[in-house]
Amino acid sequence: MSSSLSRRCAAALTGATVVSASLLLATPASAATSTVNFTTTCRASAAINVTKTPAASVTVDAPATVAPGEQFTFRMQSNAQSFPNSDSGATTTNLSRLKNDFEIPSNATFVGATIVAGSGINLSGVAPSVIRVNDNGAADSNGTILRISGNNEVIGNGANNSGNSEGGIVAPKSQKNLDGTNNGNGDSWFRLPAIDVTMVAGQSGAIQPKIRTSGDAGSFNNDKNFSTQLAKASMFGTQWAPTRCSPRNSEGAALNAGAGPLATIRISAPDVATTTTLTVPPTAATGAPVQLTATVAPAEASGTVQFKDGDTNIGAPAPVSNGSASLSYSFGSVGAHSITAVYSGATGFASSTSAAQTVAVTPPSAATTTSITVPSTATTGLAVDLVAAVSPANATGTVQFKDGGANLGAPVRVTGGVATLSQAFTTTGAHSITAVFTGDAGFAASASGARVVTVSEPAPDAVATTTTVTAPASAEVGKAVTISASVSPKPVDGTVQFRDGATDLGSPVLVSDGTASITHTFTRGGSHSITAVYSGGVGSLGSTAAPVTVAVTASNIGTVTMLNAPGEAKAGASVDLWASVFDLVDGAQVPNGGTVQFRDGGTPIGNPVPVAGGVAKLTHTFATTGSHSITAVYSGAGAYAGSTTDAQNINVTVASVVDLSTATELGLPAGGTVGQPVTISARVVASQTPRGTVQFFDGDKPLGEAVQLIDGQASLTHTFTGTGSHSITAKYSGAAGFTASTSVSGALVISETGGGLPGIDTGSLSLGSLSGVGNATA
Repeated sequence: MSSSLSRRCAAALTGATVVSASLLLATPASAATSTVNFTTTCRASAAINVTKTPAASVTVDAPATVAPGEQFTFRMQSNAQSFPNSDSGATTTNLSRLKNDFEIPSNATFVGATIVAGSGINLSGVAPSVIRVNDNGAADSNGTILRISGNNEVIGNGANNSGNSEGGIVAPKSQKNLDGTNNGNGDSWFRLPAIDVTMVAGQSGAIQPKIRTSGDAGSFNNDKNFSTQLAKASMFGTQWAPTRCSPRNSEGAALNAGAGPLATIRISAPDVATTTTLTVPPTAATGAPVQLTATVAPAEASGTVQFKDGDTNIGAPAPVSNGSASLSYSFGSVGAHSITAVYSGATGFASSTSAAQTVAVTPPSAATTTSITVPSTATTGLAVDLVAAVSPANATGTVQFKDGGANLGAPVRVTGGVATLSQAFTTTGAHSITAVFTGDAGFAASASGARVVTVSEPAPDAVATTTTVTAPASAEVGKAVTISASVSPKPVDGTVQFRDGATDLGSPVLVSDGTASITHTFTRGGSHSITAVYSGGVGSLGSTAAPVTVAVTASNIGTVTMLNAPGEAKAGASVDLWASVFDLVDGAQVPNGGTVQFRDGGTPIGNPVPVAGGVAKLTHTFATTGSHSITAVYSGAGAYAGSTTDAQNINVTVASVVDLSTATELGLPAGGTVGQPVTISARVVASQTPRGTVQFFDGDKPLGEAVQLIDGQASLTHTFTGTGSHSITAKYSGAAGFTASTSVSGALVISETGGGLPGIDTGSLSLGSLSGVGNATA
């Protein structure tokens, strides 16, 4: 291997500057060459001290590997250098007493070192030689330093030291290039010779040549520095500037990479046997990332590990670091997956394969959200209801109510999406109440945000109250009704909070003459359980009314239908067309019912598709190329009116074997909060800038409409109104000359802000921005 040392130093008063030039030395047979670059800091000391920090490098040519006990030779040489004719009014005469010091590497036995004939350029004075010296610079057969010099005549740390007389190797003023031609700019070029170092390899490890930096040689401006020289100039007489250089980025900086190995010669012993052990989770859910980890022994082994699912590679090979390699992976199919880890082996280490481990992959648990409703105030000894709402409403499991970190009672079973705990507080003050949902199989856990109940002692003469709620037996979606409550005996103050199940209806209403009322418009049909909670007041204890039932019906509720279609498609290749149906009362997706007929111009595409969970999906294959105008017509169902989307154009092109392959990368924020917009992005990578659209998905439901690529990138701003973990993917449509691709799914966790309607996720629908709105007569 090889490295090259070039440096730019300045000699005080002379302005002599040493700069680098690109000139590789001849490489011994079967040797490899590389370059390690670093920075030196040089101090030229005279009447005025000058410090500079030039770039540097050292060239080493050496075999990459040697056998234990093998005799081998490597070559080192400093790079070409120059100094100017004059600088700052001083005329440069020459540089002399040139020296380079290298440390004799360990893990090998030194045999000898010689100057490579003809490798020095534009040098005079004492002929260059290489000798072995000790830390004091004296010739020593047991020394640890190899020195290139002229008879060890240097500025210091040698046998013949001087800072004010010429000696040793001289770089004369030549004003010639390295090839001997006149350069015309006054620069004088020279190069110290290369040395061949012969050693016998030890039994194991690595052999690493280095410049001299051990002990005092690692200090700034020391005679033991690896590179020293003496600059001579004329300015009001003869001026001398001893110059010392060490590998650092500045005068006060620590040693840099130049103090490290210049090359690494590995001693190749028989490959060491390795063992690979695989660690995987016993279970996983599709789409949820899990960690696969392989441990390779011995720990110093390098190389890579390829994880496999049966005979199929999982991802790219993972690098081994400190005996370990890991991969984050999401399984795409359910069932038992047999995972193995195959270690590649490396120089000196044999390959190995782990025993197979089985991961049982199941469908993902449905994400849930939990919200909590509590009274703002309470009195000690008087029970109040703490109500948790879990979404989706069919989620099963239990809710543990908590006061700070302490459990309140036992876990409460969720029924119809609601769990209620009757709690009598025994201490006054602010109580921070939360609800933690633990789901049964198929439902993920979730937790609510905190709500505060301020508990006080009842007034000494406070009397018990009775609250009665009054509401119409029936109502219609979209039409306002009056709900009232009466408190007996009549209190002097206090408020009433009306509730529909676990959901507060508006804000608390002040009690006047023993009554309170609200005007409310129901947005959903069905049976609604209405209660009223009196807060208590001066001389009066709080109380809760027995619930009354309101049967809410709905008719002809207006809807809006959104079409989600790619902007590009390939003839003969299937694409997904989506329609999402929302009602105009509260912007929520309609429940199951009705159908969507997709159309290409005036022609129906396939059969009507049933609406499930507010969406309808059709997989369709276009048989002809060109622009296709697609619409989706919702039939309406029950109380919901029909509606039709605006047309969207899909450009259908011919698939080709020369289409460029693509990869879609998903970009997600670290997280988000309910009601606050977040930006989801995607980047489509190909050898040319791709065209087309990207459709983002939350699980299996599309988010918004397909987004056109701009310079290969697309982004969507979306507002989530429900907490929990959302599995986001991005699907690129493909286009003429480009294949379609889908990103790996990513998890986006939406946390609660404390505002909004608890437990209700209506998405980021903005009715004012949608078209295709159906008529509503209610």
